[in-house]
Amino acid sequence: MTSHSTSESSLLELSHEPRTALRLRLSPAPGTGPLDGGWWPQSRDLAVELADLVDHFPAALGRVDRAVYSPPDWDTRPRAVTVARGRVKTGSFPEDDTHLMVLALSTRTSVRLLVVPPDHPAGEQAMEIAADPANRWTADHVLAVPRFAEHGQDSRDHWNDDGGTWWQHGEGPPSYR
Repeated sequence: MTSHSTSESSLLELSHEPRTALRLRLSPAPGTGPLDGGWWPQSRDLAVELADLVDHFPAALGRVDRAVYSPPDWDTRPRAVTVARGRVKTGSFPEDDTHLMVLALSTRTSVRLLVVPPDHPAGEQAMEIAADPANRWTADHVLAVPRFAEHGQDSRDHWNDDGGTWWQHGEGPPSYR
């Protein structure tokens, strides 16, 4: 007897897009800041991406039992996702744009991950900032930092702590102009 149902994993195998390794950076000291790491999914399909995250999540931290996500980050919004060991229930924050994924683990702890948009030009940098134990920025702020180059700012620009203004490299602070 042949089954005609298709699981997310077989859809993933049929995809013509090559998949890369899981792009995840975790803090060595989770729970010390607003974020415990960063995750840079390869698409906006929550079922495919969350299955990849759960199936490749570091076992030493615990098993992912549930995931709560920010709806604007995803094109799909399943109530549960099929993973290698069964299903993981999902829930969502209210219609906000927090760029956050909270994973409830079997160890009764949770991990707060920055969700980097798949097309973000500086995803590696955003994940590194989110995984830094000294980071005190929320997900929204972390995503804004690497975008200076995207908005045409010179990467050599500097922030002037005296009054909070930008000044261009080589021009000197505003008081010397």
